[in-house]
Amino acid sequence: MEKGNVVSIEDRIPKLKQLRKRKANRRLILLLSLFFILVICVMYFLSPLSRIKTIKVEGNRYLSSAQIIGLSGLTSETSIWKVNKEESTQNIKTNPEIKKVTIKTQFPNTVLITVEENTRTAYLVKEDRFLPILENGKILPPLKKGSIPVYAPVLVDFKEGNALHQLMSELDKLPPEIVNSISEIHRDPTKSDVYHIRLFMNDGFEVSASSSTLSDKLVHYPSIISQLNPNVKGVIDLEVGSYFKAYNPPNSKKKPDGADE
Repeated sequence: MEKGNVVSIEDRIPKLKQLRKRKANRRLILLLSLFFILVICVMYFLSPLSRIKTIKVEGNRYLSSAQIIGLSGLTSETSIWKVNKEESTQNIKTNPEIKKVTIKTQFPNTVLITVEENTRTAYLVKEDRFLPILENGKILPPLKKGSIPVYAPVLVDFKEGNALHQLMSELDKLPPEIVNSISEIHRDPTKSDVYHIRLFMNDGFEVSASSSTLSDKLVHYPSIISQLNPNVKGVIDLEVGSYFKAYNPPNSKKKPDGADE
């Protein structure tokens, strides 16, 4: 055996020691890194940084963000890692106006609540208070005094019963843009039609109709008013066919009081 290929044990021992030392150093660095990461995590969980800083609410139209956040039970003291999405969702859905809820957590400390509300189809007037009526037919407690109904017509002289259910069913069949064009609906039963109503539109026209055929007739409202003079207001009768009668016909002249007939 050639002398150049022989390595003595004495020569190898220093190299083995260096190798073992490097491995030990790497292991120590790894353990220290894991230790500091663990310490940082513990400090984060115990610090205010892990608590909810911002709660965002999207999709609400009628309920305020504060109301929805209050229902959720989430506060600035809640840890972002302890948010019980299922529990908060069920809490929010206890409000009959809420149809769907989605809750997401966003790093580092934000919660996003997305809701879908039941539409307020109309408002019922009762003792000078406005009671919202939802698309599912549920009548809510009256709004606070001074609150103004929005996004839906006001119902006058209605009470719970067949006439109200019939009207709500017909309104539900109409396109939202037509329902939103109605300001007030007055119950006005006649001998020939217990479902007769008068609708006062946002554009100043009045509609005489029956709630039993309202969805079939009022769907043509945009087409009807497009053929009328917007400066001449009056009643659009949709009970049988459709015709228009102006409040004050342009060519009519009012006789002075006391004039001979």
